Amino acid sequence: MSMGAANVVIKLGGELLEPKNEAELRAVTGDVRSMLDEGVLVTVVHGGGPQTTALAKRLGQTPNVVAGRRITDAAALETLLFAVAGKLNVLLVGAFQRAGISAVGLSGVSARLIECTRRPPRVVAGGGPDPIDFGHVGDVVAVNVDLLRCLQAAGYLPVLACIGGDAAGQPFNINADIVANDIAMALGADDLMLITSAPGVLRSMDNLASRIPTLSVAEARRAIDEGVVQGGMIPKLEESFRAIEAGVGSVHILGQLAPGDLVRARAQPGTVGTRLT
Repeated sequence: MSMGAANVVIKLGGELLEPKNEAELRAVTGDVRSMLDEGVLVTVVHGGGPQTTALAKRLGQTPNVVAGRRITDAAALETLLFAVAGKLNVLLVGAFQRAGISAVGLSGVSARLIECTRRPPRVVAGGGPDPIDFGHVGDVVAVNVDLLRCLQAAGYLPVLACIGGDAAGQPFNINADIVANDIAMALGADDLMLITSAPGVLRSMDNLASRIPTLSVAEARRAIDEGVVQGGMIPKLEESFRAIEAGVGSVHILGQLAPGDLVRARAQPGTVGTRLT
């Protein structure tokens, strides 16, 4: 592949990996195959929040979530490793294989791909006045870009579970949006594509026709301040600002995809999802 090849990072939310969304996952894997056939360099990052929560409940654990953020004690970390780095990563690699793609499953602990340090206690919006200790949650300090480029140059698709590791190899939970943003920044990606359960940023949560096709960072900040954007979309956008400001070409927030939508989002910005620039 040429040095001038386009570079795309795709983040898949755990919702997409639920059996009921099999058709959408097939659409995504088919579009990734189309991108790879065109010489695009692709890296995939995935989460697994719903599956981790479901497994925790099966194991008799009570998930501890504060202000939308999971507190990860030792038991919760073990459950996350089972669900995300274990079952989901294997199943997702299999889905890409069925699309004719040579996919390689990884966690951030592999060759220090996502190196992190333990997050110190901090005050968070909606979490009260006192600092919150999130437990085994990591903050990214480095990305092993060489490993990703080595795999891609050899024709493999890296499929990365959102788990980091510290210098001693201890695993940590990291939000998948954060991992995807940090990888996109480290690679200098042309496009970061965040696939969610929503079809983009909506002016009205209960009206799918209220999708906002394009947003500048300034417009997105204003939409948050005015309460147009709410809930889990706020941290997603705020992470995206960081990527844009670090030189990532554009961030696409999109979901409920049909075959061809992912390719079209890049070729015709604004026609699918919301493009942030």
